[in-house]
Amino acid sequence: EFKLLMGKSNGLTLIMISLFSLILYSNFLGLFPYIFTSSSHLCFNLTLALPLWLSLMIYGWTNKTMSMLAHLVPQGTPPALMSFMVCIETISNCIRPGTLAIRLTANMIAGHLLMTLLGNTGTSLSTSMISILIIVQIALLVLESAVAIIQSYVFAVLSTLYSSEI
Repeated sequence: EFKLLMGKSNGLTLIMISLFSLILYSNFLGLFPYIFTSSSHLCFNLTLALPLWLSLMIYGWTNKTMSMLAHLVPQGTPPALMSFMVCIETISNCIRPGTLAIRLTANMIAGHLLMTLLGNTGTSLSTSMISILIIVQIALLVLESAVAIIQSYVFAVLSTLYSSEI
């Protein structure tokens, strides 16, 4: 998938696979009891997203200025809308690291919070309800494992997609 987005022989492949592996490891680490995953912290995710985005922007604007300028106005845009489109594309480009970080943070917090809330109700339930709670917890753990993989993949693929625009 990364090779398809990046084309032939790009050095960013190793960086993106390493990024995917780091986030995946961090997400799976958070599935253990009493461990709050680092990928649930916005500052961790921003620490991954901001330098990557900033380095891509610096590289693009210094080495491929015309390509970067061409991306500000989509093809076929009427001349009356060109200045407006430049503003929209600039804002869209500037919020990319924030959306990457917030998406990963929100998805990791949501599942872990649900599992924690359900787990804390176990002391107040009857014996028959606890068996149902255990089944629900196992199902949520499987779901959270899938979310951990998917979110790692989404972060890496979107980063790759952003780099392919340069």
